[in-house]
Amino acid sequence: MLRWVPLFDIFLNSPCPETEASLWLQKSFNPSANTTPISTTSFISLLTKSSDATAIDPSSPRDKRVMWIQTLPDLVQARILSFLAYDHERFCNKQLCKLARIMLSEGKGIDFWVKKAAQQLLDLVSVSNYEWLSHLDLDSEEETVEDEFHSLPDWLRDAAKDSEPLFPWLPMSPDELSLKMPFSVSGGNEDGSFIDVEDKKEGDFDEVMEEVDVNYLKFDGPIDTEIENRAKSLKQRVLNLDSAQQAVELAKEIHELCVESRGKNLEVLNLIEPWSVNDDIAVVLISHLCDGSERDELDWPSHVLCSVFLPKLLILNEQCSRLLMAATIEYCKAHQRAAEYALLSPLILRNEGINEPMCDAITRVVKECLHPAHISAFCQKLLCKDKDAQKFICLPCHRCLINDELVWTESLFSLLRNILNQNVHLTQDSVDQLVNQACEFVDRYSKSLKFGNFLLCLINKCAPALKPHKLLLIAAVENTNTLVTKSVLSKLSGL
Repeated sequence: MLRWVPLFDIFLNSPCPETEASLWLQKSFNPSANTTPISTTSFISLLTKSSDATAIDPSSPRDKRVMWIQTLPDLVQARILSFLAYDHERFCNKQLCKLARIMLSEGKGIDFWVKKAAQQLLDLVSVSNYEWLSHLDLDSEEETVEDEFHSLPDWLRDAAKDSEPLFPWLPMSPDELSLKMPFSVSGGNEDGSFIDVEDKKEGDFDEVMEEVDVNYLKFDGPIDTEIENRAKSLKQRVLNLDSAQQAVELAKEIHELCVESRGKNLEVLNLIEPWSVNDDIAVVLISHLCDGSERDELDWPSHVLCSVFLPKLLILNEQCSRLLMAATIEYCKAHQRAAEYALLSPLILRNEGINEPMCDAITRVVKECLHPAHISAFCQKLLCKDKDAQKFICLPCHRCLINDELVWTESLFSLLRNILNQNVHLTQDSVDQLVNQACEFVDRYSKSLKFGNFLLCLINKCAPALKPHKLLLIAAVENTNTLVTKSVLSKLSGL
C-alpha cells in the first residue's frame, strides 16, 4: 500500500490529478517488482478488493460489502474515476466496465460527482448499449466480445499459422494462449486470495449490486399518530427550555424518537421545531443530538444540521453570534457532506438571495471546513444547469424559503469573490457560467463596487480560462462605472 501513497496524494491535492497521475503511473510502472508491483492491473486490483469496512443499508439488517475505492472520500473517488476515463486505453476495458457498473449500482446513495465520473467512464468503455440498466446482466454482452486487452496482437496471430508453436522454447499452443484470462473484480479474502465475481453465487453478487433506495430530500407524508403526539409534546418542552441540563435530556429523547420513527426524521424534527431555542441552548442541543456513530453523512447529521442551524441562518439579518458561528464551524468540519447539502446549498439558494451577514457566515464555513477541491466541485454544482445537481436537504416547513435556482445579488457576487480568493481552481464550465451571469447583470450592478471587485478578482484568478470571453467581458465592463472599472479594463487588455 505504501507504494501507492504518492498516487493518492495526487488525487487528493493536485489541481490537475488526471495528467499528474498518468505521468506518475508511467514513470513508476514496474510489473516485475518482487513485492507488490506497480501496474495498471495491480492498481485496479487495489481499487476493487473487498474492504474490511462495510456499508450499512438503513432498510436492511444485513451488511453490504464494498470495494476499497468506496471507502475513500467522495472527492477522491470522483478523481480516480475521472483519471481512469482519461487514461482508459492503458487499462483493461472489461475491468473498467465492471468497476463503473458496480459504482453506479449504488443508485441514490452515490455522490453526484462520483456518479458523473463513473457514468463517463462507462460511456467510454462499455459496448452494451446500456442494456444492463434494465436487468444488470454484467456478462451477457462481454462474453460474446473478445477482450482486446487480453487477446493476442495481430502480428503474433499471423506468426501462429497452422497451429505451429509460436516460440520453439514455449510448450504452449496458440489456442491455449488465446484463452481469456480470468477477471477478478475484488481481491481480499481473509486468506489473501482473490474473489472472482464470475464464480460467486448469484445471491452474493446481488448483495454487492444491491441499490440503496433512500430519498433524503423530500417529505414522505404523515407519520404514526403516537409518534406525532410525542413530537408535539417535545415541542412544548423545547419552547420552555431554560437550562443546559434540560437541553441534554431533551436531545436524547429527540434522538430516540427519531430512531423509533424509522426513517421519518425530517417529519419528526419538523413537528418539534428545535431551531426555536436561543443560540446558547442550540449549541448544547446539537452537540448531544449526534453521538458520532452515524455512517451516512446525508442521514442523521444532515437532518440535525438543517433543523437547528439552517433555520437560524435563513432569517439572518445581522452578524451571526460568535457562539453560534463557532458551533456551526465545528459541526461542519466533522460533517462536510452534510454541511454542503443541509446548510450551504439551501442557504445559497434562498428565495430572496443571500445578504451580507449570510455571505460572511457562508464564507467562514467554506474557508474553514471544506477542501479547495470540494469547494470547486460545490461551485460547479451550483452553477451548472443540471437539476439533479441542485439537490439539498431541508425540513418541509422551510422548503418555501428555498429556490431551485440561484438568485443573483451583490452579496452572492461577493461570496464568489471570497471563494476565488481561497485559491480555488474553478473548472472551465464554471468560469463560463460566471462570465454569462456577470454579463447578464452588468446593467443592474453597473455602479456596484462589490460587483466590480468580483470582476477584478475573477480576472486575476481565472485569466487563462477567460481568454475566449475577452471581447465579451470588455464590452460588458465598459458599461460599468466604479472605482475599479479602469483596473478591470486594464487587466482584460492584458489577457
